[in-house]
Amino acid sequence: MRNPRNDPLSPDSSDDAHVPERTCVLTRRKGTKDELIRLALGPDGSVAPDVRARAPGRGAWIGTGRTMLDEANAKGRLKGALQRAFKTNAVAVPADLGERTEAALRQAALDRLGMEARSGHLLSGFDRIETAARSGKVRLLIHAADAGEDGNRSLDQAWRVGGGEPQGMIFPEERTILSMALGRENVVHVALTDPAAAARVSHVLQRWRAFTDPDRGLEGGSPALRTGSADELDEGTE
Repeated sequence: MRNPRNDPLSPDSSDDAHVPERTCVLTRRKGTKDELIRLALGPDGSVAPDVRARAPGRGAWIGTGRTMLDEANAKGRLKGALQRAFKTNAVAVPADLGERTEAALRQAALDRLGMEARSGHLLSGFDRIETAARSGKVRLLIHAADAGEDGNRSLDQAWRVGGGEPQGMIFPEERTILSMALGRENVVHVALTDPAAAARVSHVLQRWRAFTDPDRGLEGGSPALRTGSADELDEGTE
């Protein structure tokens, strides 16, 4: 799934602005803070995911999927990398950090969808979406994981006719969860018509998918992370 039209992946990104890069403490690959995930160090030495990069204090960054993170955590490599990054041995990494990180990314995506729905930027209902797609008003099309292939194919075709992408993005969960996030009943397909809203939703969904399934999550979306050196440690809030 590519970014909708030519909209930037991150709603705050700009071609003319310099975007600082961070480095994954495990792989040494570089990326922006929108591409990586921040881990915050608490006053007691505990490490927790900070997917919105807002927690106060010191933070380090990871740019791996959950499988690699869980493996590194189980073997102690993550703790060692964080001790070097934070320059202290007083680091406590929970065994379920990968699970907590995935849950936080999931919640961030659901929250974003809910906010866009309340702002009036989101359409649901097959007929409404098809009409908007054919008229070129849809900037992002999303299908629930349990949506029927025929329905997906029909809306994808309507989107292409209206100048959109080849196909919509598959939501990582079924219609029940999508409906709960939007506060609506039986939501199977979703369309966003506002370019900025589409970019915001695309971004959080790609981050979530990239962590749980890197090959699918980064498909046509985020740029590949580059190998290189940069400061591992971030001092203070972002």
